[in-house]
Order: sequence, then C-alpha cells, then structure tokens
Amino acid sequence: MRDTPLSNCERDFLLKAIEEKKRLDGRQTYDYRSIKISFGTDYGCCFVDLGKTRIMAQVSCELITPKENRPNEGIMFFNIELSPMASPAFEMGRQSELLVKLNRQLERCLRNSKCIDTESLCVVSGEKVWQIRVDVHLLNHDGNLMDAASIAAIAALCHFRRPDVGIQGEEVTVYSTEERDPIPLSIYHMPICVSFSFFQQGTYLLVDPCEREERVMDGLMLNTSLDIITMALVGQGADNIQDGY
Repeated sequence: MRDTPLSNCERDFLLKAIEEKKRLDGRQTYDYRSIKISFGTDYGCCFVDLGKTRIMAQVSCELITPKENRPNEGIMFFNIELSPMASPAFEMGRQSELLVKLNRQLERCLRNSKCIDTESLCVVSGEKVWQIRVDVHLLNHDGNLMDAASIAAIAALCHFRRPDVGIQGEEVTVYSTEERDPIPLSIYHMPICVSFSFFQQGTYLLVDPCEREERVMDGLMLNTSLDIITMALVGQGADNIQDGY
C-alpha cells in the first residue's frame, strides 16, 4: 500500500478532537454513520454505503466436486478486491496485509459462524455440490471496510438465488430461470462486524472509525454481532434499502 502519512498538525488535531469527544463529521463517540443498502438487477448483487465508504458484493455459484472429508457439504469462497480507484493507497495486483486481514475476518464472520446451511448445497453426495463465491469490490474507501464488507456480503447472500437442479440416475440437470424458479440459500443468521478503534493507549474508544481516524488509532477491536441488519432487511428501514440500482 502507498499510504500518504498525516502531517504532525493533522495528527495532533485529530487526537485533540477525540480527547474532547468530537469527531470530524459531527458524530458522537458511539454514533454509526448512515447505512444505505441497495440491490442490483441480478440476484446476489448488493451495494452498501457506510458514510462515504462504498462496497459492492456479488454472489455467484458453480457445481464442483466436494472435499473428500466433507462429501455432503457445499463450499463458500470469498474474494476481496481493493482497487486503486477506491483509494490511492491501494496498488493493483499486490496482496497487501490489509487485504489478507479483510479476507480472513470475512471468512471468520460468515463461513466460520456457519450462517449458511452448507449441507443444503449438496446435489449428489461425494460428487456434486454448489460452491458459493462472494466477490467483494471496494468502490470508495473512507474507513471501516470490514463492517461495510460484512454487511454487503450477508445482504448479497440473502438476495442471491441459485439455479434449481434435477437428478435422473447419474445425470444432473441445471435449470435456467425460465424453466424453474431459482432457489434462495438457507441462512440461519446474519452476522456482521462492528468495529471499535482505540486511541491514547486505550483511553478513548470510538465506534465506526473513518479513514482519518484509522490513521491515528492505536488498535482495532472487531465484534461479530447477529441480526443487526435483519430489521432493515425485513422492512423496518425501508427508506435506506432500494431494490434495483
């Protein structure tokens, strides 16, 4: 990453504001930025705006051979892209430490929490299972990428529909959307991350840090919570959710 360092004046100004419980965008210490969720025309395409941080998630699937030690379970795969268009700090084609951390945290949040019923992705035991791929693209970076990515990924998984299949003997037929209605994934719960940043050796704590606050923080704590956006997805926050993009 080609990260441009803050000047001493900027750093001192940010830390002084945090000490006085003030933030650059006018939020209070534990205020979250506004979250906007919208969906594309394709199944599994989701856009999330967390303040000025913007992320797109796209879910796709394909039939593959399952792992030998788990013949009856499908597979979830995550791919995160940090484009230079989102921030000059990102370099194309290079795997940065931030990219590795985001990918691991997303796997822990969604795959390791077993929010998806992977056994329902089995088509033929030991031969054919669905692999669900979640591509996460960063469109604009203004801090707290993990929270925005987890919201985008789980919302895209909820919106996604896989093709229906038919089995006759050893032959597996994948039906198009014109032939049969696609099938939603079996989702048990909706985990997302909530990030807390620490300053001045843990003396001060902020939720949902923006990009400049992240530059002067001493550390970051990620807390995985369940069903935080469930109420929004079922209609309680309909003004922030748009079907279509």
